Amino acid sequence: MNIKILLADDHKIVRDGLRTLIEKENGMEVVAEAEDGRSAVKQAKKLLPDIVIMDITMPDLNGIDATRAIIEEAPRVKVIALSMHSDRRFVSGMLEAGASGYLLKDSAFEELATAIRAVVANQIYLSPKIADIVVRRFVSKSASTERSAFTELTKREREVLQLLAEGVSTKEIAGRLNLSVKTVETHRANIMGKLDIHTISELVKYAIREGLTSLEK
Repeated sequence: MNIKILLADDHKIVRDGLRTLIEKENGMEVVAEAEDGRSAVKQAKKLLPDIVIMDITMPDLNGIDATRAIIEEAPRVKVIALSMHSDRRFVSGMLEAGASGYLLKDSAFEELATAIRAVVANQIYLSPKIADIVVRRFVSKSASTERSAFTELTKREREVLQLLAEGVSTKEIAGRLNLSVKTVETHRANIMGKLDIHTISELVKYAIREGLTSLEK
């Protein structure tokens, strides 16, 4: 039986390239694609693929929160991060969210194929550079005491934060998340209070730094 794969990346050229390579690989097939995290969660719940290849910086819902939602709502689905980010915050975020693998986008396809097979076999796969980051994180005493204010935000607050940083209006956020405008405003106030941020521009900078959004359109 083929390994069923869902591709989640906001760049179509990346999805197209991955689909072409994966479908040439014996025993693997791409069953769906998603251009943002929210769509990835929806399709993962509906299709229950074996593997989701997940980008991190995507619009509407980032890959870290999308991974967390998939693991919570469809725990048999495995997630492999495929990202340009090698920063410890992104690696830690994805692994803590439940990802079973993490590769960088400059990896050879053969390594991705190896990772897919390893994760399907209930193993963890990290590319060498990422494995080094993980080891250093646990060896470093200072890393063990780090605590970002970001971890104090609730799941809903993180969703609102990302959408605010992407320039989505309060009214539109309310519609997308099925909330009242007043509730969104309350979330915004709570977010700014927890992060000690006082302007939207500071909020955007913070969201970019945490990998929730980017300057790309």
